[in-house]
Amino acid sequence: MPTRKSLTPPLTKPRRRRTTPPTPLHAAILLAAEAAGGEGGLVGYLTAQAIASPSSFMTLLGKVLPTQLSGDAESPVQLVHQIERVIVRAED
Repeated sequence: MPTRKSLTPPLTKPRRRRTTPPTPLHAAILLAAEAAGGEGGLVGYLTAQAIASPSSFMTLLGKVLPTQLSGDAESPVQLVHQIERVIVRAED
């Protein structure tokens, strides 16, 4: 008896992030943002966008921040755990 083909599509390879140099469109977008920022340049434009649309700015910030922290070989990142005991006495 023949078997039914699976209705789910086959798994594809995960997409790799771009490792090539920026394209002319990428450079043009950055130049336009610098021009829109006036004297503040790109930082001025991004500051204005953070104030005008904080939710969109936070989404952008989450995409550009590194997801993994690492130090160099000579001074690696170290975690510090601190436990503090505080005695609270009830006032009578």
